[in-house]
Amino acid sequence: MSADALATAVIAAAGSGVRLGAGGPKALVQAAGRPLLAWSLEALEAASGIGAVVVAAPPGYEEEIRAMAGIATVVSGGSSRSESVATALKEAETEVVLVHDAARPLAPSRLFDALASEIASDADCEALVAAAPVADTLKRALAGRVIETVPRSELWAVQTPQAFRTEALLEALDADAEALASATDDASLVEAAGGVVRVFPWDEPNLKVTTRADLAIAEALLRARFPN
Repeated sequence: MSADALATAVIAAAGSGVRLGAGGPKALVQAAGRPLLAWSLEALEAASGIGAVVVAAPPGYEEEIRAMAGIATVVSGGSSRSESVATALKEAETEVVLVHDAARPLAPSRLFDALASEIASDADCEALVAAAPVADTLKRALAGRVIETVPRSELWAVQTPQAFRTEALLEALDADAEALASATDDASLVEAAGGVVRVFPWDEPNLKVTTRADLAIAEALLRARFPN
């Protein structure tokens, strides 16, 4: 991190980990010998474009997260992802903010730096999302019967981190409770508010840990990247 950096990073880390069967917050689940959250914190520490980090922690685990997060600011997460991000944004003092999921431990520091630099240099862009072109054939089905094959040439699998003009994201988060609760990512809220959202192509491994199988894959990739 750098004191004169471009952006503040927000880590959404308040997820319960129910689908993972974690028995506790997903951010604290061990992957390759460290909590999932620790991998993102390390990447952000090495990112020159990030000046501050704010972690939205699982309620009741704030002190444990603070002990791990070092100089990062820790706030209590909300009942939804959007509520957690909105709370964390109150601590941001930069014109650009990056939002990342603690459940994506493979995002490297250069991805954070690239997104911060790209959105800072594009005045017309209000949101920039890391994304990979969809490779699988996609079909729409109803009651188990295929209705159509969906063209994939214009489809992207969106990831985090996602970069935003802070003001644009704050305005997008000022939506009704139903919209906030149903949002699966922050960029969709900016899009719904009429903002310009662009994709930043990223095809390196950056999976989201949701299931035990995902965790096993993430652990293997982390151990391959950091053999020691």
